[in-house]
Amino acid sequence: MTAHDGRCRPLVLVVEDEPLLRMAAVDMVEEAGFEPVEAADATEAVRILEARFDIRIVFSDIDMPRGIDGMKLAALIRNRWPPIDIILTSGHVDASEVDLPVRSMFFSKPYNEKVVVAAMKKFVG
Repeated sequence: MTAHDGRCRPLVLVVEDEPLLRMAAVDMVEEAGFEPVEAADATEAVRILEARFDIRIVFSDIDMPRGIDGMKLAALIRNRWPPIDIILTSGHVDASEVDLPVRSMFFSKPYNEKVVVAAMKKFVG
């Protein structure tokens, strides 16, 4: 965890294949007081999760290339890293189509940043 104003900031892994959307999500995470870690796809996210033990939340797009989408990533996280909370987002998938693991939330794009940040803050208690 990173020191900021004398406190440790929870780490949020942002998984988004679109660079501009990833930058916007990283800015949202930072402005909310969290420490962002970036991944361009689920494969990179898994490598980061295998190397780090301080990730609290994964904020991931569902629609991603290279074989592992956000829903598969969420299932993998729940199986391998059960303490991590998960927020999924998509502009192409309807909420009724999302099979969320426990301690997960879904937001349609374009999402309301205040609502997403409130969910992150609720997860870290």
